[in-house]
Amino acid sequence: MPGVSDGARRRPAPPLRPYVRWYDGYRLTGFPAGEHLGLPSQDLTVVLTIGEPLDLARAAAPGQQPGRFRALAGGLTTSPVTIAHDGNQHGIQLALTPAGARALLGVPAGALGAWVVDLEDVLGADARELQDRIAAAEEWPERFAVLDDVLGRLERRDRRAGGVEPRLARAWQQLTSPGSAGVRAVADDIGWSRRHLTGRFTAEYGVGPKDAARLARFDRSRRLLRTPGRHRLADVAVRAGFYDQAHLARDWRDLAGVPPSQWMDDEVFPIVQDGEPSTDGGSVT
Repeated sequence: MPGVSDGARRRPAPPLRPYVRWYDGYRLTGFPAGEHLGLPSQDLTVVLTIGEPLDLARAAAPGQQPGRFRALAGGLTTSPVTIAHDGNQHGIQLALTPAGARALLGVPAGALGAWVVDLEDVLGADARELQDRIAAAEEWPERFAVLDDVLGRLERRDRRAGGVEPRLARAWQQLTSPGSAGVRAVADDIGWSRRHLTGRFTAEYGVGPKDAARLARFDRSRRLLRTPGRHRLADVAVRAGFYDQAHLARDWRDLAGVPPSQWMDDEVFPIVQDGEPSTDGGSVT
């Protein structure tokens, strides 16, 4: 019997939208036990489990050991993580923008680096409140309302601490937009040397300017591959901003550790850390 995927997606309340792209609720049951590949992204990841904790089998950060998390936050990374599962997962995933790291977690994305940490380590009692109230809620709208309430309170509280330095925010936007400018052009635009931009950028975000652009292209290609239908890799490469299909293939090997066709064949969970609603994954050529 094939696995069953059920879930819901909603944008957060308007004041939170600069900081959180989506709330993705998922309940996955009856899939074959195995491992799920958590791919790099231009967003930070927050996961709140409902029921059983999440098992991190292999981390992206050098030296991080496997662990179990009821709720976690993960920074930006250029390597995948591996999650072990028994064929069932239940929870909510949030995609935080780098600005959301400061506004909601109270730290720059660079403070997390490639590490996955317990959400309670950064939010304390607020993380426990989120977990308890979401676990007590019965339906997705109620759970999303809890997120709006608690995260809205965090955003108002941390607003006084200030956000990302405007020139760094501008650099991030330019480097991660489709048709992005090169690092030198961005440095010239904001009035910094390339070296100064690279140092400040990496300290704030945990990845350098070139890697930020790579993550954005990779993210776009992953989302395109998850839309229904048949996909020609050459077309995906052009639409995602790669030079050509060979460029796409190199970045997938570097960032995911597998070619996109293998990822599509191996990935059985259609929602978790996917960033798209549940769909038929389509085929790749």
